[in-house]
Amino acid sequence: MSDKFRQASFQIHHDDNVCVALSDLEPGSVTVHGSPATSSIDITDPVKQGHKMASRPIREGEPVIKYGVAIGIAIRPIAAGEWVHLQNCKSSYDKRSSTLDVESGAPTDMQYL
Repeated sequence: MSDKFRQASFQIHHDDNVCVALSDLEPGSVTVHGSPATSSIDITDPVKQGHKMASRPIREGEPVIKYGVAIGIAIRPIAAGEWVHLQNCKSSYDKRSSTLDVESGAPTDMQYL
């Protein structure tokens, strides 16, 4: 991988408040490519390739915006650079999203036989 894309992410639309990891990321500075409001963000925790992180602070109840559209709602404040996933947002499309296990994605509101 070229140095240009090491620790890199991509913001799809200029209105987005999240960007997507282009590879597995380690804590530190991450360059934001695409249509960013900022050229880099700092992350404190690892983020897996393809996962979202906040490109700016997102308030509790504020829409999570990707592709220029709201894809979810923050269920607590999300700091810039923080991994955006089931632990801090819920889907605008799936009412059960807040019941999914953060690691496996399995529903936790039902029992399996």
